[in-house]
Amino acid sequence: MGKIISIANQKGGVGKTTTAINLAAALALQNKTVLLIDCDPQGNATSGFGIDKNNIENTVYELILSECSVKDCIIKDVRKNLSLIPSNMNLAGADIELIGKERKEFILKDEIDWIVNDYDYILIDCPPSLNSLTVNAMVASSTVLVPIQCEYYALEGISQLIYTINLVRERLNPVLNIEGVVFTMFDTRTNLSQQVVNNVKENLSQYVFETVIPRNIRLAEAPSYGEPISEYDPKSIGSRSYINLAKELINKNKDLS
Repeated sequence: MGKIISIANQKGGVGKTTTAINLAAALALQNKTVLLIDCDPQGNATSGFGIDKNNIENTVYELILSECSVKDCIIKDVRKNLSLIPSNMNLAGADIELIGKERKEFILKDEIDWIVNDYDYILIDCPPSLNSLTVNAMVASSTVLVPIQCEYYALEGISQLIYTINLVRERLNPVLNIEGVVFTMFDTRTNLSQQVVNNVKENLSQYVFETVIPRNIRLAEAPSYGEPISEYDPKSIGSRSYINLAKELINKNKDLS
């Protein structure tokens, strides 16, 4: 059975989608079969692989409205070992569409259950908010990976996210745990980044990945070319960092190797 990991942080601009795209690509390069589910209405994880998000018939939106099956909306082999369930701005109306729907928190899980055995890893890129889409993703997942930007207010909002994760575990998904915290936008030129890392480690009891993702211009450029960093600049420090993160995740979950 594949491992399902939500990548979530309700604070925007922390490298959440960058992590979803590049971790998925890096895991695929490690010969793991990966499905990336874009649950963010912005659809950046979709366009990050060069897919025109505005000209797709079946997306996560159609899936949660039961207008298509999960297999209908999978774009297979966007890269070797890597498939994608896309998203676009239609998904922004999901909260309203789900009002009054039975078992609305379990819609995504019920669909993923059909294909969970087809992949080693299923990654879900959550929206930067704690809405019904994020809850759906957490109910479907076994763990949550939390990207945190190396900035002064790094811990702001994390307590709310952890509270939400605990609430989902208590009421909807008893197996949900935190996969770990990964630091993004680490700037080696400043003391602040290291101070943030130390502060978070002191205040959080959760697992913290040893791999940190640096602030890197090549990482910022890659999405505009519709490529993960491993393609856009495979020798860059950003590419090497996500490869290391993938290897650390695999090693942490050796039962999937």
